[in-house]
Amino acid sequence: MIVGPTASGKSALALELAKKQPSVIINADSAQVYADLQILSARPNEQEMEGIDHRLYGYINGADACSAARWSNDAKAEIAAAHDRDELPILVGGTGLYVRTLLNGIAPIPKIDSNIRSTVRAMDVNDAYTALLEEDPVSAQRLYPRDSSRIMRALEVVRSSGKPMDYWHSHMAGGIAKDINLRPLVLLPPRDWLYGRCDKRFQIMLDSGARDEVAKLLDRNLPLDCPVMRAIGVPEIIAIIKGDSSVEEAAERAKAATRQYAKRQFTWFRNQCPDGWLRCAEIINNDNIDDIVRLL
Repeated sequence: MIVGPTASGKSALALELAKKQPSVIINADSAQVYADLQILSARPNEQEMEGIDHRLYGYINGADACSAARWSNDAKAEIAAAHDRDELPILVGGTGLYVRTLLNGIAPIPKIDSNIRSTVRAMDVNDAYTALLEEDPVSAQRLYPRDSSRIMRALEVVRSSGKPMDYWHSHMAGGIAKDINLRPLVLLPPRDWLYGRCDKRFQIMLDSGARDEVAKLLDRNLPLDCPVMRAIGVPEIIAIIKGDSSVEEAAERAKAATRQYAKRQFTWFRNQCPDGWLRCAEIINNDNIDDIVRLL
């Protein structure tokens, strides 16, 4: 498994590893699952795959939402199929929630009562947080007081199930961590280099037809709250197409959003991955890629 922030070199490393033995590369990036985001998700094309089998790339219609649970089930099936073919499954991606769900499973939270959900979602975030402090203080202390979505989720769970989030998180089910022999590598290159690479990558996307990709999305009249419509770069390019922004302004906003996303990923993987997972702080290039492959 090769994980880390966007633009850190995961795909190139996975490809070199896959050339060493019969392998299949399995996507673990939430944007690259969508068929509509070839360019803006930096999904490898046929030429870049170099004949190596790639799975769970561009396999979901942009009109649908892909949850961590759905991806996890699909990844389990692909891993099992790879083992049946005596191939090495190589998981590659930057979506920590996907990886954690696959390895550790999901909390079996019962269905939320619709009346409770409506009541909670209608609350002001301050009132919801005050209620959560009383009904589930452990979750409240862990959350930022203005994080409305997580506060309301925790509140509706405790009110509907009668048990706090910590209870459900302690009963995770469906993970495969105990059933596999995992070789993880976390890429954490220097941040300045990473941010510069993010900026260059978005400019390349613009030059490679990202505007046409977004125009096709607009032609589908998908709801603006679809995950594919909220992907980094899509709202910014929509603003260009509609004449609400110059190319330069939109590009700067998208580059800033990409850097912020990379920062969040960097922090997540640095802090959330187990201590025993191998970490690589080097910039992957032609001089060291073979050495890093040998580590795996």
